[in-house]
Amino acid sequence: MTRRFLMLVAAAGSAGLLIGALGFQYLAGLPPCPLCIWQRWPHLVAALAGAVALTWPSRIVALVGAAGAATSSAIGVFHAGVELKWWEGLASCSTGSIEGISAGDLLNPAVDVGRVVRCDDIAWQMFGISMAGWNALLSAALAALWLAAALRRD
Repeated sequence: MTRRFLMLVAAAGSAGLLIGALGFQYLAGLPPCPLCIWQRWPHLVAALAGAVALTWPSRIVALVGAAGAATSSAIGVFHAGVELKWWEGLASCSTGSIEGISAGDLLNPAVDVGRVVRCDDIAWQMFGISMAGWNALLSAALAALWLAAALRRD
């Protein structure tokens, strides 16, 4: 397996996780909390690194992809810990905050302010692992793939 191949597989994994998250949001009706959104941005970085790897599959690009996947994994670990009540989450998404919504909008039935999505609630899980937990695990595997690409000598 070449460095480019490993990088493209890892980038496809990040793109797949992004598409899955958007599917849960828009097709399954599970709106994301702030920590869910934070987990998406590093995957975008990794997917873009894969696009760069099409023409320039360098170690530096592989390390950028690895950093993106590892960052998403770390945020996923933090988020899963918040969901499992191992530690406190962000006050803005673990307390049902309505910060930024005016009193007028809250009292006006014609204004849709959306529901407050809490970071410490598990919206979906499979085999006892939440979406944040799955992201942490899969992103760690993708980071390892990116690192394997960076260590290739071709």
